[in-house]
Amino acid sequence: MSKIVKPYKDSDLGKKEQVAKMFDNISENYDGLNRVISLGIDVSWRKKVVKLVGENNPKQILDIATGTGDLALMMSELKPDRIVGLDISEGMLNVGKQKVAKANLSDTIEMVVGDSENIPFEDNTFDAITVSFGVRNFENLDKGLTEILRVLKPGGKFVVLETSNPTKFPFKQGYKLYTNLFLPIVGKLFSKDKVAYSYLSESANSFPFGKAFNNILEKNGFKNAKDLPVTFGVASIYTASK
Repeated sequence: MSKIVKPYKDSDLGKKEQVAKMFDNISENYDGLNRVISLGIDVSWRKKVVKLVGENNPKQILDIATGTGDLALMMSELKPDRIVGLDISEGMLNVGKQKVAKANLSDTIEMVVGDSENIPFEDNTFDAITVSFGVRNFENLDKGLTEILRVLKPGGKFVVLETSNPTKFPFKQGYKLYTNLFLPIVGKLFSKDKVAYSYLSESANSFPFGKAFNNILEKNGFKNAKDLPVTFGVASIYTASK
């Protein structure tokens, strides 16, 4: 990434601590606001991720930056032995735990406070690892990806869902208006953390996407990195293997 984008410009905290604080602040209304901001399209993107993950019939799945557990819950339909949802925000995880309990999936899905740059599991533990809308929040992207590779089993699949920037007219211009104006305004109106959604749009616009992110994955040891743009390129799904 060309520059480190942080939520709170006037804070002395590191990016990791700032991101945790920000998501703690917005955790209570994150799900509802996220559906409004994404117009509900993010659900269809996650369904595509689940389908890709399911191709290898994984038994042990790690969902990093799990947030309130949306993707972890959806992946339960794959009938794995275990899904671990990892996140640095206790506030988001607390919401997620309630959703897991309500779905009677507490025996399958475990929600764990943890850091993507210091994953609390042994080498070669997971058949599949996912991150949805989380890699751009890593403080040290290379370190996070190296840790993910470490805990992924040989032959295991890594799937990332992340924002990207449309490159064709008129989607490119429309998306810039959406992220620079609409998203921060809605965030300020409905979220008690007034800078959170400005950070989310700024970080989305500055994160490497497409072939640039494929190259980062391969530089950090992953193989067969591919990108699949969705919805005119406003997001991309990346797959890679160990």
